[in-house]
Amino acid sequence: MPENIYKDKVVSVEKALECIRSGDNIVTAVAAGEAREFFTNLHTIADRVKGVRVCTCLNMGNYEYIVNPAYKESFFSDAWFYTATYRAAHDNGNMSYVPNHLHLAVDGKLAHRKPTVFVAMASMPDKHGYMSLMSNAYEKQLMRYCDRVILEINPNCPRIFGDNQIHVSDATHLIEVNYEVPELPDIPATETDRKIAGFIAPLIEDGSCLQLGIGGTPAAVAELLYDKNDLGVHTEMFTTAMAQLAKAGVINGKCKQMDRELHVATFVLGTKELYDFVNDNPSVRVMTGNTTINPRIIRYNDKQISINAGLAADLTGQICSESVGSVHFSGTGGQADTARGAVLSKGGKSFIAFHSTAMSRDPETGAKVRISRITPQLAPGSAVSLQRNDVQYVVTEYGIVNLQGMNIQERCEALIGISHPDFRDGLREEAGKLKLIF
Repeated sequence: MPENIYKDKVVSVEKALECIRSGDNIVTAVAAGEAREFFTNLHTIADRVKGVRVCTCLNMGNYEYIVNPAYKESFFSDAWFYTATYRAAHDNGNMSYVPNHLHLAVDGKLAHRKPTVFVAMASMPDKHGYMSLMSNAYEKQLMRYCDRVILEINPNCPRIFGDNQIHVSDATHLIEVNYEVPELPDIPATETDRKIAGFIAPLIEDGSCLQLGIGGTPAAVAELLYDKNDLGVHTEMFTTAMAQLAKAGVINGKCKQMDRELHVATFVLGTKELYDFVNDNPSVRVMTGNTTINPRIIRYNDKQISINAGLAADLTGQICSESVGSVHFSGTGGQADTARGAVLSKGGKSFIAFHSTAMSRDPETGAKVRISRITPQLAPGSAVSLQRNDVQYVVTEYGIVNLQGMNIQERCEALIGISHPDFRDGLREEAGKLKLIF
């Protein structure tokens, strides 16, 4: 790598921020790959810019430009996924959710508003001048349309193989940083999670290909897979649990029809144990989302398993995974993509899992009350994240049902059967009033 190319591009974060202009449309990388120093300091230019949009996905930082309503005229956030930071700051009026399927995120973005600036964290350049990103759900595709590319070069960032490589010559500015890569701590599995996992794990055959989401239930499923053989990975997110299974020899990819013996994901997020595992590991590939999490591609691996979470289900099988009524909570990411891809896969299975109840507040008294996540109808304003036509297995701690091929009345009976016992009579009564069952 010509040393002068690198040196000429290295600037301070303050200098990099000087290139941000009013009306810019900034895009950053997924989750741990976002540019922490850049966004920590973004609010410092609020006095000279207006109408700057920042598009994020699974934001990890509690940045001032997001949480402080004083900066709403300068910065507006378009979020592909809401985190706790966005949920808390939503009422400030400077952000909104972008509905999308992950594999179509780039097409939607370009059709609506061209990005002008790409910012992300990257690994140190290798001897050839190439750096790697921790994610490529949409990053490299959108970067090509940007006028300016700002990368934070971090010696703690793992070097990961895939189509996530960027040459130093393609960067406008490089910022040298030295912070720990943000981690997603392991979420301890509860007894309820383990009950749910107990219904799912027996249906995962040797040679299956995994996609696991975030949360206690996927972690509990992973705990039950150590007696399996020759599992593979084709997933949206590569997790710590997957790394542990790979180190134990359970995951090796030997039975995959596509990318045999490779662990393929669109981004990496977890603990330092995970980051150490993926660093310079030729078996791990971070690949572009428009193909990796495309149902038409996912289907080519046999026995593809998709395990995702839901917030609520109605008695016909519609799944809401992103909002509580009209209040936005998270996002869909690749849920619909992986669910459909798994069902299309030869021997594949798609699971939507959730606890049978949740705590909510009574709208009249404000007191906390327990509610059923399986409801006669989704609450007004709820997003239908997964259409009932696409739902296969639904799982709670009270059982598992395969809705495919069932008529509406059969679906009602099946879902009532896995609801919490305290709510079953009420659900059956409401289903009768709605003429869903007779």
